[in-house]
Order: sequence, then structure tokens, then C-alpha cells
Amino acid sequence: MIREVINKLIARAFEEDIGDGDHTSLSCIPPASEGKAELLVKDNGIIAGLEVAEMVFKYADPGLSVNCFLRDGDRVKKGDIAFEVQGKQQSLLRAERLVLNILQRMSGIATETRRYADELKDFKTRVLDTRKTTPGFRILEKEAVRIGGGVNHRMGLYDMIMLKDNHIDFAGGIKEAISRARSYLAKTGKDLKIEIEARSMEEVREILSIGGVDRIMLDNFTPSQTLEAVNLIRGRFETESSGGITFDTLREYAACGVDFISVGALTHQVKSLDLSLKAVK
Repeated sequence: MIREVINKLIARAFEEDIGDGDHTSLSCIPPASEGKAELLVKDNGIIAGLEVAEMVFKYADPGLSVNCFLRDGDRVKKGDIAFEVQGKQQSLLRAERLVLNILQRMSGIATETRRYADELKDFKTRVLDTRKTTPGFRILEKEAVRIGGGVNHRMGLYDMIMLKDNHIDFAGGIKEAISRARSYLAKTGKDLKIEIEARSMEEVREILSIGGVDRIMLDNFTPSQTLEAVNLIRGRFETESSGGITFDTLREYAACGVDFISVGALTHQVKSLDLSLKAVK
């Protein structure tokens, strides 16, 4: 993770939440009062975001002390205590909701990703995330995918050239899109991989005849079409299956021999893990 980026995210989140002050805590908690709280796990899953949670506490108040009993990626069950944190009560209350929002979201993503990754453990295929993420929260959601055993596809539009259907259509076709992408890389000196989407077997064959890419995405292919395409592509380029693939069909696509399966649902349809930060009396 890039700590500077995370700290900027944390700063924006505190600004959004606190405004000109946490007036509830300021009104009823003496400034010098100290206390302890613990993170209670209320559901089974994979914990993720503990490192970020500690950054949140330290940003809120460098004097807060965090004692973690678990690590990111550990399996947890209802009743587990993930960490204790102690220090000024006002600081604990100020950080509480942001810590929970991050931990619950990241843990939910990591839990779902681990479910997919475990389903693929008998295959070479790896599960990928996508750009279907919460604006401003992408770096943490993709970190949660990584913690859960998935692979980050690309962070944004800047770290890969990905020629999808609209790029191809706007460029005037597959040949034109690939040619322009390669010319752009040569002109700018950028070292970026090129991935291109194929919408049919005809497009797969056209891409193979042109070359000049690193990975071919098979978009909305059936398993039988995927197997045919992989057999044509194997040994030349990486392959990725995408579009309409569910947990129930995951193994069927993996059995075709694709290198990657991208799943937007890892980040845009996930259920948060139930966690609670409770004061220790």
C-alpha cells in the first residue's frame, strides 16, 4: 500500500465526518478521560484493514495505543477480539466510525475474494478485481482483494492499456486500436501491457493474426467458446474471462484453462463483515 495515499484518504474522511468538531463527545466526555475499546468480530470471515485501522487511530491521535491480536488475512469467527486500543476517550470516539467503515468493507471484500480463490485452488486460474469500485476508496478495496487471495488487475486507467469494445469501435476496428496503442507507447516511452477485448471467435482470430498485445479478454463467452478460444490462444498471449461469470460457473470457466477470471462483484456487490468497536469498562 502507498501510505501517503492512504493518509490523504483518511484526512478527507475525517474532514467529511467531523466538520468543526465531534460535538457529542465534546459535550459529555472530559478531555483528559482515558479508556480502552476492543474490536469485536460478530461474523465469520476474513479480517482485512487492521493495518489501515491503526493508521486511522494514529492520525486521530498519535497517543492512541493499538494492540492487534490478529493479522490481515486471518480467518475470524464470531466472538473473536481482533485488537484493543486505548487512550483518550474523545479520540477513540472520533475514530470509531471511520475505523469500522474501513474494516467492515475491506473484510467483506476479503471474505468474498477468499471464497472465490478457494474455489479456484485446483486450477491455475486466478481471480481478478476490476475498476468497479467505490470512488475514492479504490486503493483499500483492491488491497482487500489482495488480502483475500485475489489479484489486482489494474489500479486505474494509467497503469495498463485496455482496449475494450468502445475503444475498438471509436478507433475504427481492432487493427486500428492495436496499431494506435503500440504507436502511442513507442512515442511516449511508456512500458505498459496491452490487453484487448474480444467479443467473438472471429475477433479472437483477427487479434491473433495481428498480434502486438499481451492479453486477450474473452467477454461474455460461453464455456465451450472459452475452451475453443483458449486452445487457439494458448502459448501466445495471456487469457482472461469476463462478463456474467458467477460463483456457480467459476470452476467451469477455470477448467477451460484461462489464466484469469475478472469478477466485478468482488467489490461492487459485497456484504460488509459485521464488526463492532466496544468500550471496555
